[in-house]
Amino acid sequence: MVSPAAILRTLIVAALAALLAFAPAQAQRVVTITTTTVTWTYEDEAYEEAGDDAAALDEAAALPGDEALAAEADLGATRRYAPSASLATIGHAKARFGPFAVIDAQTVRMAGDVTAATPRQFAAMLAAFPGLKRIEMVDCPGSLDEEANLILARAIRRAGLETMVPAGGSVRSGAVELWLAGVRRRAAPDAEFGVHSWMDEDGRQANDYPANDPVHAEYLSYYREMGMDDAKARAFYALTNSTPFDDVRYLTRGDMARFVALD
Repeated sequence: MVSPAAILRTLIVAALAALLAFAPAQAQRVVTITTTTVTWTYEDEAYEEAGDDAAALDEAAALPGDEALAAEADLGATRRYAPSASLATIGHAKARFGPFAVIDAQTVRMAGDVTAATPRQFAAMLAAFPGLKRIEMVDCPGSLDEEANLILARAIRRAGLETMVPAGGSVRSGAVELWLAGVRRRAAPDAEFGVHSWMDEDGRQANDYPANDPVHAEYLSYYREMGMDDAKARAFYALTNSTPFDDVRYLTRGDMARFVALD
């Protein structure tokens, strides 16, 4: 039995069809809506390196304790990010994992942004190349997902990796937190460190919040975790937030040495 609602819908459709059929040609308008889907592809050359063992890589399991990896981080919560005009050439790589390029058994170079996928790419890289010792941060603009950025930073510290900004290298925005995560930190004399305020998904920056707001605790806690005492953590945090989100303040190797030890 046909419901009254179905009969009503049929009558409405028929009426509209009749109206369009008898309307003047110049009064008819066709509206075309075009949608575009952009798909990002990730070519993991490590699967060629790993051979038959590649299928066994468990990216999430390589970062035990980070439950946030089970779900995609909130892309709306963009925090610390400064765009880069171009990425530096990182040379021939044995394998690539997102922004990471494995150069040899002990060295990986990094160039590019941190996204929600980067912690898992890092985990897969460590699973495939467990002997890695250092990250050369060639051109690192920052993070598109700050939750993922801090997960990655702590994973770098847990893995016992050294972080290094080579000659001509640049780390900016959230990438500075990644450099701070190294168990040993190195930087060439001309290395640059770009800092600025974070901005939340509502467009509010750090200085828009009261000094005693809990929102500041996350960064202060992280800086202390990476070896700064409370005074230095607060001073560095204030320094970064003295520059608006849409600008960058560049610091030198000597500037960074005021806050953390460098080798």
